[in-house]
Amino acid sequence: VVWRWGCSRRRSYAPLSTWRCRKGTAGPALVYWYRGHQVILNNLTTGTIIAFVAYLGQLYRPMMQLANVYVEIQGAMALFDRIFEYLDAQPEVVTAPDARPLPLARGKVELRDVVFEYQPGTRALDGVTFTAEPGQLVALVGPSGAGKSTITYLVPRFYDPNEGAVLIDDHDLRDLTAESISAQIGMVTQETFLFHTSVRENLQYARHGATDEELVAACRAANIHHVIEALLEGYDTVVGERGFRLSGGEKQRVSIARAILKNPRILVLDEATSALDSTSEALIQEALEPLMKGRTSLVIAHRLSTILAADKIVVLEHGRVAEEGTHESLLALDGLYAQLYRQQFRDPTGTADDAGGATVDAGANGAPPAETAETEARPPLPRRWSDAEALARVSTAS
Repeated sequence: VVWRWGCSRRRSYAPLSTWRCRKGTAGPALVYWYRGHQVILNNLTTGTIIAFVAYLGQLYRPMMQLANVYVEIQGAMALFDRIFEYLDAQPEVVTAPDARPLPLARGKVELRDVVFEYQPGTRALDGVTFTAEPGQLVALVGPSGAGKSTITYLVPRFYDPNEGAVLIDDHDLRDLTAESISAQIGMVTQETFLFHTSVRENLQYARHGATDEELVAACRAANIHHVIEALLEGYDTVVGERGFRLSGGEKQRVSIARAILKNPRILVLDEATSALDSTSEALIQEALEPLMKGRTSLVIAHRLSTILAADKIVVLEHGRVAEEGTHESLLALDGLYAQLYRQQFRDPTGTADDAGGATVDAGANGAPPAETAETEARPPLPRRWSDAEALARVSTAS
């Protein structure tokens, strides 16, 4: 759009520039030719011609400014078209006039025959049904493109399903106010977004008016307090655009601290450990334990220890629920989950693969590049279970 607008400006300027060039040379030449003839006939003096040409030069500038007004108006109209197109756009998710606030949630989340399409005719989810009871940890696993992320977008009502319903405590999200839904749900995604402001204000985005003591307590629980304290201005340090002054692991832990500060009843989590170094990964894993405790958690699981700790595993394939159950029951079925388990967590010799970033994702063709390490060298903190320990606990089941 900008390129087309620039081209139109150049096309509009071209005849004006040609006209100005010709006028600037032909005008004085015509005056000198005609008035010079009058001087020869003694009808004008030389001073009169010089004065006339000087006045003619002063007339060019306002004439050109007046001519440029049309060009500027045309350029502004092109921009206004885009602005009005944005202002006239109708939101896809609209709060109903009779929507009511969600009371303090118990944390039950249910997807009931959900169908969702990003593009008409192409179903990202096709009849998905499952329930997460209050306080349960539900792990979402499956190949790439199976619909795991789409589910995490529907629960906080970033989108509405084309068919079916998403319910919290048996309330359809479409019957609730957006503010009350947001207040009950916390999200920690792989792509952490931080504003170009201080650490303090980024944290208070979760709960405006939180005290310094509450901020520190949340950051201690997320294993990030000592990093913030080491910054030049502590909690008042500006993190930069999208938090570029922090490493990937530090940004992730700030996001976890923000979720802890919000204290939601429902947590939506995309484990972001596949591109982190082992120290950052260990710190994040330890920070997630207090965050998920006592909350209903929907987790796109990338680690075996998370999957084994889950109360329920929902296996997705092609937008449908292929299998559902615990780790042991799904291995006994010897279906898609058992196949993913053998591919991702067992090497060809049948021994455990203890690569901490292993992901239950059949679309992964290799380990992604490691992210930058933390700003300080810190020893890895112990996790509740390592992947090797988790495998040992279920070796008889597999």
